[in-house]
Amino acid sequence: MRTIITSVTLALTAAVALTACGSSGGSSGSAAPSKLAAATSLQEAGGMDALVAAAKQEGQLNTITLPANWANYGNIIKSFQAKYGITVNNANPDGSSQDEINAVKQLKGQNRAPDVLDLGQSFAVSAAKAGLLAKYKVASWANIPAAAKDADGAWFSDYGGYVAIGYDPARVKTPPTSLADLLKPEYKNQVAINGNPTQAGAAFAAVYAAALANGGSFDNIQPGLDYFKKLREVGNFVPVTGSAATVQSGQTPILIWWDYLQESSVASQLPTWKVVIPSDASYAAYYSQAINATAPHPAAARLWEEYLYSVEGQNLWLNGSARPILLDTMVKDGTVDKAAYAKLPAVPAGDVSYPTDAQQDKAKALVSQGWTTATSG
Repeated sequence: MRTIITSVTLALTAAVALTACGSSGGSSGSAAPSKLAAATSLQEAGGMDALVAAAKQEGQLNTITLPANWANYGNIIKSFQAKYGITVNNANPDGSSQDEINAVKQLKGQNRAPDVLDLGQSFAVSAAKAGLLAKYKVASWANIPAAAKDADGAWFSDYGGYVAIGYDPARVKTPPTSLADLLKPEYKNQVAINGNPTQAGAAFAAVYAAALANGGSFDNIQPGLDYFKKLREVGNFVPVTGSAATVQSGQTPILIWWDYLQESSVASQLPTWKVVIPSDASYAAYYSQAINATAPHPAAARLWEEYLYSVEGQNLWLNGSARPILLDTMVKDGTVDKAAYAKLPAVPAGDVSYPTDAQQDKAKALVSQGWTTATSG
């Protein structure tokens, strides 16, 4: 449900609708916004002690589209709540990046609006251009690669992985190793992606990967649309949102999805699930964090980001089989969870490149125009 980044050093991407409970404690629907809403750094927030105190006074944090089994978010939320005594209201856990942006717009001024966002990068870029995001730089900002963040702090990459093929060996007798393989007749009615690529970053990434596997480029995603059209025409594409549930039901024995989500979501439910990075397409990306410019709990929102980009928060993502953006730094300074690091899937040799913001915008527009035609017949 998310998407992409420009050139970062390591190879390597949840979001949406209505937030649950209203706030309690020091914040209410009619309360004036905290002065923390203007803070662009921990220093401007008065330091960590002041930020924690202000966040505890608000007492609530509204997140959106964070499934418990997505990159370990269930444990991240529990750990944050236990550490700071702040209630996290997580809305619409199975939503998309576009749902998240819609919620920011539709719930503006309401106490149940999302405070923080976890977006595919192309969606984060769009939200920033629309003026929906606050500018904030976490304490570990300097260690986030320049290409993995907005220069002004509107968004910053968090965790990511590779587009991969996952399959149930009990139902898929011939293991696929490439996207080209999935066009073969033995995979009839077996292949799905995680949602609609016009709405969900993970699905959009699958189209980009297919483009790269079929003569396309970051400037030309059309071959990706052509690939999924062909996948539909040969009867192999299953037009549902692929998930652990559809795998277990037998509806989608094969998924094209992020490697870390296949590991943390599907393999956790089906231990025999196999995951392989396709030999004809090495496509990697990060998701992005952002703060709603009109967040009803601006102190808690900033504290959440500081927590996610602390060593503790980064290692929690790593324990969800995702590659945190500060992984290189933690490996160098010895703060990485070594056991979790050792479990990461092997990655292709060589450097990984990423599309620019302009390339993503162009690709997103083309997919928006052509996806329905390509997959509906």
